[in-house]
Formats: sequence, C-alpha cells, structure tokens
Amino acid sequence: MTDRNDDLFSAARAVIPGGVNSPVRAYGSVGGTPRFLASARGARVTDAAGVEYVDLVASWGPALLGHAHPEVVAAVQEAANRGLSFGAPTEGEVELAELIADRVRVGDAAPVERVRLVSTGTEATMTAIRLARGATGRDLLVKFAGHYHGHSDGLLAAAGSGVATLALPGSAGVPAPIAAQTLVIDYNDRAALEAVFAEHGDRIAAVIVEAAAANMGVVTPEPGFNRFLADIAHQHGALLILDEVLTGFRVHPAGYWGLQAEAGEDYRPDIITFGKVVGGGMPLAALGGRAEVMDMLAPVGPVYQAGTLSGNPLSVAAGLATLRLATPDVYATVDAAASRIASALDAALTDAGVTHAISHAGSLFSASFRDGAPRDYAQAQAQESFRYAPFFHSMREHGVALPPSVFEAWFLTAAHGEDELQRIEAALPAAASAAARALAAS
Repeated sequence: MTDRNDDLFSAARAVIPGGVNSPVRAYGSVGGTPRFLASARGARVTDAAGVEYVDLVASWGPALLGHAHPEVVAAVQEAANRGLSFGAPTEGEVELAELIADRVRVGDAAPVERVRLVSTGTEATMTAIRLARGATGRDLLVKFAGHYHGHSDGLLAAAGSGVATLALPGSAGVPAPIAAQTLVIDYNDRAALEAVFAEHGDRIAAVIVEAAAANMGVVTPEPGFNRFLADIAHQHGALLILDEVLTGFRVHPAGYWGLQAEAGEDYRPDIITFGKVVGGGMPLAALGGRAEVMDMLAPVGPVYQAGTLSGNPLSVAAGLATLRLATPDVYATVDAAASRIASALDAALTDAGVTHAISHAGSLFSASFRDGAPRDYAQAQAQESFRYAPFFHSMREHGVALPPSVFEAWFLTAAHGEDELQRIEAALPAAASAAARALAAS
C-alpha cells in the first residue's frame, strides 16, 4: 500500500529530475521515499500523509526560533501587504545590513564594515570569490576537501594527485580550466597549506573555509587553525573568506567567528558569507567584510554583482525579525537542548555497542560511525556509514525526522521543549540497536 508521499514522489519524478529540487532530499543515502512536508510549526513538521514528526533538520538550519514563529510570520505578512518585490532600495535593507554588522562584533573586533545582500548562500560565496580575485588581481583559490560552499563551477572541484596540484572537475558540466583555478587540500593540514603557498603564493587570491565544517558531518577546526589560515593568507597578500552560511548566527550571536573570538582565538577574516538564519527561512544571504574590500563591488568598484531579488522585502522582513528575536536566552536554550540530545545519542550508541564519535561545533553536532572524531574529509568518509540508514528509519518510525545523510549536522531550535526532547530520547535506543544490527553491503 502506498501513501500520499509515495504518490507525490512518483508524480515528482515525472516532472522534476530525481523528483527533488535539491539532491539530498531524494533519500539517496538512506533509501525509501522522501517525506513531502505539508506544514511545520515550532519543533514539529507534518508530512503529506498527515504524520507528524519532531524535527531535527530545521530547514537545514534557518529555523533557529522554530518553524513558523508567529512574529516572523507576521513580519513577512506585513511586508507582503506592502508589495512582494520592488527592484529598488528599501529601508529594511539598511536596517538588516546594520544589524548584521553590529552582531558580528566581539570586544573591539568588528570584521564586518560593509554588507551586500544576495539571495542564496551559493551566490554569496560565488560573489566573495569574485571579489577576492578583483581585490588581489589573482586567480587561484584554496579550498578544503569536504567543505561545501555552494554549487558554482569553481567550488565543485576535486583534489588533484598532490598537495600543490591544481584541481580537477568534481561535477559533470564544470570545465577543466575553471576547476584548475582551485587548489583542494586536506582540512586541518597546516603543512599542506604551507606547501600550496610555497608553490603558488603569488597567484592565490583567497583561502575559503567553512568556519566549522558541517557538510561532511561536523568536523571542527583544530585549535588555532582558523587563525593560521588568516595569518598565512595575509603573509602572502591573499584574503581569508570565512563561510558562515551554515554557522552564522546559529551557533552564537556573532557566528562561529564570535564563538572563537570569545574563547580568545583572535583572527580577522576579510570576507564572511552568511545564509540560512540570516534570512529567517526565506531566500536571503549576505557577504560582509572590510570596507576597503567590500567597496570593490559595483557600483563603487569594478567587481560586478547584481540581482533582481537581492534584498527582497519579504526575506529582509523575515531576517530582521529572526535576528531581533535571537536573544542570548534563545542561544542558551538551543545550546542546552543540543547538549542534552547529543549526550543521549552518545549514551544510546554506547549502550548498543556501536563504535562512534560525536562531534560538536557550538549547538551543531553529528555522529560518525568510527573510532574517534574525524579531522578531515578522508577520515569522515572512513566510517561505517551503512549504519546510518537503519538508524535514520528507526527514528522516523518513532516520530523523529533526522537529516537524510550521515554527513549532515543535527539542528535543534528554541522551540524544542520538554515533550519534544523526551520523544527524541525515547526513540534513540531502538535506533541505536538498529545501527548495531546493520550489515555492510557485500
């Protein structure tokens, strides 16, 4: 017997490639039929068949306050009543840019002096790279294996055969000469970065890095690594682009940079990219940084970027409402809930005898089915990932929705109350047992 989700997936595959509009939604790594969501409120989502789940995806991060927060919804509705899109400057854009710049501040350190609003995280990182190239007059980009910065051509590059070789295309449709402008090295590997700069230093425009990796599971920078990136880039006249599309305003009021700055790790990124939370669930992203760099953007400077929907008034309204509501109490609530569930996950897997490690980046966390937390992409891949699919489906059967990939972070929200937390905790032992029974594919 099929349910409404099966019917919708069948219909979707007839008109949408793979039946989804973003690949991870297809359940390719866990199997089964994707849940087509019909509604969401607070910490819960409801699928097309009317089944409700406690949600640990949170729209991949934006729902910091919980889904459909009444004040955020009201702000969007009020904005919609004034018009859906203008293609002209609005007062809200100024307010949001000011709010972003004001939040990214710890003590006297304030790395965001100018802000440009765009529509997606991919657009933000793409623009940041073009800006870095324009500011330095150089072409090469350094990125880290396993870090995801959107799907623009130069960022879909796979590592070459040596630490200082140019990259190869990591996707069909990416021309080799474009991929060759990107150098891909192992994360947390200082020696590899030194080798790259020794060979190509006068040609490198920028290093781009997730503030804390969260697209190969959560893999945090080793102590001092982000500061090392800034130091070596600046020594060679290159820029540091800190990608906080995922971590920005989710793990701390000033993002992961703020979390590190408060802990005493002093470094200055030249450009920071934001997404997810900054738009409150609406299509909005941003990049910000030093005035002398950001003012290279048109219409002031020679680096071109434009977008009809940049600074869309509905997205701006959602972003303003979300950031204004994201108080220290909200972060404390999310941190406490994430710590509680991560501890329960650790205990359940331990009791079931499943080899695992839990990695944390502020309130973000994930489990890897290996002995010891991974420090780079190769280690993240070297795990018994076959254990995740039965774990995932057991949680879903018990009313908890997880990210449909072992290589994604888990997200808590300020709306996860005692009932939701207990329901997650109650589902974990059976899921851990399912993981323990899993067999690798022959």
